Amino acid sequence: MQHHRLLWATVIAIGALQAGGAQSATPAAAGSYRMIAQYPIGGNDAGYDYLRVDAATRRVFVAHANRVEVLNVDTGQKLGEITGMHGVHGIELIPELGKGYTSNGLDRTVTVFDRNTLQIRKLIRYTGVKPDAIQYDPDSRRLFVVNGGASGDVTVIDPSNDAIVDTLDLGGSKLEQIGFDGRGRAFVNDEGKSVIHAFDTHSLKSLATWSLSPCEEPTGMAVDRAHHRVFAACGNEKLAVLDSDDGRVVAMPTIGRDPDGAVFDLRTQRIFTSNKEGTLSVLQEVSPDRYETLQTLTTQPGARTLAMDENTGRIFMPTARTAAAPAGGGAAPILPQTFTLLVAGP
Repeated sequence: MQHHRLLWATVIAIGALQAGGAQSATPAAAGSYRMIAQYPIGGNDAGYDYLRVDAATRRVFVAHANRVEVLNVDTGQKLGEITGMHGVHGIELIPELGKGYTSNGLDRTVTVFDRNTLQIRKLIRYTGVKPDAIQYDPDSRRLFVVNGGASGDVTVIDPSNDAIVDTLDLGGSKLEQIGFDGRGRAFVNDEGKSVIHAFDTHSLKSLATWSLSPCEEPTGMAVDRAHHRVFAACGNEKLAVLDSDDGRVVAMPTIGRDPDGAVFDLRTQRIFTSNKEGTLSVLQEVSPDRYETLQTLTTQPGARTLAMDENTGRIFMPTARTAAAPAGGGAAPILPQTFTLLVAGP
């Protein structure tokens, strides 16, 4: 680990100098974003998924196979890790409770850890099949775990005692990310059916299923609560924009291919999608029904998920290099020691 830190110290320092320092970064006026730095993580573990920025403590939590890597968000220095999980997918933090959570896809569990010390507090059993996205809703004070496997449901956890209190069957095919409107509604992308499922976060009753056609295979999700808009990033290079009150599709701007992440920046009114092809799409919400592409930034192939630092407006995207795909078909294997965290920003 010391060797890696020394090897990359100069690269990281140069990136920080070019950016003018992480703490002083501000949103770009004209939408000009660029690659700022790479934080090398390495390791032989294959697989990665979501990440979460803790802006207040200046840390970023990155899912990496059977652990969570914890880095300094401004320098990339490794601060610690949370281990012992099996197939980490999602990460959530609840600062007021001093806790964090991971969804573990291989054994249908949720790990509870101390936000400050990173020590594991509890293991919650059992969710539905392949727990994936995990997110806290402050309005209902519940933690929702989206199960992306065959059960097609959402596990509901009370974070005050870390007990599973309910399971909401959405009849999903391949559920992906979840978002909330802050007024008692939740939205879940269904990649298999190309729809959004809406449900009440208090009664835990299904409300509606909204078609996203011609948007196909939605994954990443973001919500503009002020303007009642929900964004679904789709695999066929479309961003579906829906009215979160009635499910009407109000816009369908073009984005990059095969995204798996979306985020809405409240300060700049911009939407970002991270696309597996190796691009970051940056769109401006001109009005609730009108969206313009500001930029398509080249990142690296495989950088399909993202998280934003709300203090600086910087975007973080994990990726790794891969070898050639097997001749008989299947996924290309991830090369050892190539896992890294990309940093983009204004």
